Amino acid sequence: MTKISILGCGWLGLPLAKRLIEKGNSINGSTTSENKLPILKDAGINPFLVALESESVSESINVFLAVSEILIIDIPPKLRTVNPDSEKKTFVEKINNLIPFIEKSSVKKVLFVSSTSVYGDKNDLITEETNPNPETESGKQLLLAENILQKNKTFETTILRFGGLIGEDRHPVTSLSGKENLANADAPVNLIHQNDCINIIEEIINQAKWNEFFNAVAPFHPTKAEYYTKKAKEQNLILPKFSAEKSNIKKVISSAKIETVLNYKFRLEDY
Repeated sequence: MTKISILGCGWLGLPLAKRLIEKGNSINGSTTSENKLPILKDAGINPFLVALESESVSESINVFLAVSEILIIDIPPKLRTVNPDSEKKTFVEKINNLIPFIEKSSVKKVLFVSSTSVYGDKNDLITEETNPNPETESGKQLLLAENILQKNKTFETTILRFGGLIGEDRHPVTSLSGKENLANADAPVNLIHQNDCINIIEEIINQAKWNEFFNAVAPFHPTKAEYYTKKAKEQNLILPKFSAEKSNIKKVISSAKIETVLNYKFRLEDY
């Protein structure tokens, strides 16, 4: 039995925790909402109320990390303000504040859930060898956080960069339905399903693939217009309408490394 702490039992962290428990692991899970503690407990998770702030970390973090071998960090930067400069480096400061607590705990392996937004919108095939060039504040802070964790020699960190997250209860077509003059009609999609996210994390742990970088995007890249029109029809939604203007975005994220190193097969039927 492996003892694992999951910092952030939200849309991905909660079902991930359930899967890992099913496989015989002991899971500490955190939330920032007190009313979610019973939900975690009912799922067999040891629940903790943990908040990372730019100035401090909840005192419960010591017990949360105390006997764990692996820490999974799955917390978003949340920098969607009108003036993101007002929150500049907030996420990075949170990670910096977390580091001393990891260092003095039993954690020796860290898996950091990041995003392919660290690459920006380059017009080519993106692999793990591509130099990151984030364009958004969120992407910039994720990249800084990646570097902080990877450079720390007290523990080994694997960075997992997910594409656009989708699942049964989460799909962009819902918000795009009925909208008009949408941009980037011919840009390729770079998506990953919740099921693949969970399976890949499980494989990284099982195969002990630490000190690695992985891009995680399904090898499935139709244009946005093709894909979202198809999904809207399947769900009987009002079709989105795209602008006829050509897009400069041709970015395709490759997951060849995951397929090769982990011998992983994506569940394309979910898409």
